[in-house]
Amino acid sequence: MAAHHEKKPSEERNRKSTQNGTRTSQAQWGRAWEVDWFSLASILFLLMFAPLIVYYFIMSCDQYQCSLIDPVIDLFTGNKHLSDIWNKTPTLTYRAAGIYTLWVAFQVVLYVCIPDFCHKFLPGYVGGVQEGAVTPAGVVNKYEINGLQAWIITHVLWFANAYYFHYFSPTIIFDNWIPLLWCANILGYAVSTFAMIKGYFFPTNAKDCKFTGNFFYDYMMGIEFNPRIGKWFDFKLFFNGRPGIVAWTLINLSYAAKQQELYGQVTNSMILVNVLQGIYVLDFFWNEAWYLKTIDICHDHFGWYLGWGDCVWLPYLYTLQGLYLVYHPVQLGTANAIGILMLGLIGYYIFRMTNHQKDLFRRTNGNCKIWGKKPEYIECSYMSVDGTKYYSKLMTSGFWGWARHFNYTGDLMGSLAYCLTCGFDHILPYFYIVYMTILLTHRCIRDEHRCFSKYGKDWKRYTSAVPYRLIPGIF
Repeated sequence: MAAHHEKKPSEERNRKSTQNGTRTSQAQWGRAWEVDWFSLASILFLLMFAPLIVYYFIMSCDQYQCSLIDPVIDLFTGNKHLSDIWNKTPTLTYRAAGIYTLWVAFQVVLYVCIPDFCHKFLPGYVGGVQEGAVTPAGVVNKYEINGLQAWIITHVLWFANAYYFHYFSPTIIFDNWIPLLWCANILGYAVSTFAMIKGYFFPTNAKDCKFTGNFFYDYMMGIEFNPRIGKWFDFKLFFNGRPGIVAWTLINLSYAAKQQELYGQVTNSMILVNVLQGIYVLDFFWNEAWYLKTIDICHDHFGWYLGWGDCVWLPYLYTLQGLYLVYHPVQLGTANAIGILMLGLIGYYIFRMTNHQKDLFRRTNGNCKIWGKKPEYIECSYMSVDGTKYYSKLMTSGFWGWARHFNYTGDLMGSLAYCLTCGFDHILPYFYIVYMTILLTHRCIRDEHRCFSKYGKDWKRYTSAVPYRLIPGIF
């Protein structure tokens, strides 16, 4: 349920492998073949409560000025019943359904029908047709990388409407926020259900499917590795990148417009949220080709976790800071604003440069300079199922010598900066940093389990050389 990703080694292509005497099954590639009781309990918890969490947060802002405690107090003391809160919740409207349908259809058209042209005039940008990683079945999918183009076209039209055409109000997203929530849920559940049915009856590639026999796990984590319709419409790339992430910056702009409408000004905290999160979104689309090598594309199957998560969880919970600032405008002192801006920019720099160092190291096979000198590394080997021996290198210098997932550290610094813009009067805006800490810590552990299974004793040598996961000297 996130747009935060870690690139995987290009060598990680085999279906089964024997690494340094350690046999790994296909469970190391993507989701599991078998479901233990803890995994099943976690799946059931998320299926039941994740939609309620989203509703609770949005309802709290709509009815309780973003207080997470007051609804509980009202219910506990009997001042209100659940029916009272539900009856005050805006319902699905034809207007919202029309807005959402047009939005998704427009993003589909931009994704499928307009080949990328940005790579032809933007130096350093990689767009157009690109190859993804090898799937477990040995397929190399091709993708039309045009997310940056879609983002630019969408935002040009948004600003053209706001300042010239005036077909709709810039506050349209905020004004229909809860009715749009029902639309997003309908799409999230519809695409997840369709993906499961497709995996059973007409998969894109049957060899890239996984069945556990447990309905809930298969629905949640997905059956198909790369479900597609036609040659170019890839479910994972579309729903991970569009429409949720393209909408992220539009949602924040709508919040800013609402603040202007209500209070006659846009606070510096709202500007910071728009700028810092806008940088993250633009970074995602600038590096969309790089995204093809991330965990989401290289390991995760497409199920409710990605389908519903990217339709609902991402746009509704990743934008809580802007929503909060509509209800509680915060004008930061100059020193605080500069400090938060610097924290966010430094976090982004660490996130981007850490990934850049790894990319440079892999592209040159270690024949490069990191911080002005030749990088240090540990050479590892592993055996494929057919007995072929492969070698790869794990860098132990630069940012990767500080911690094994230092890119996540930068990501968490940026996440904290988003939250700090909102001050300390309510805990709701800080959900994001709590969630990201849990998510990225879990990804660290999941990734390291996979790497240990792959490299065996060589991985132990690596962790001895780089003993910390996220924070040097602490964790």
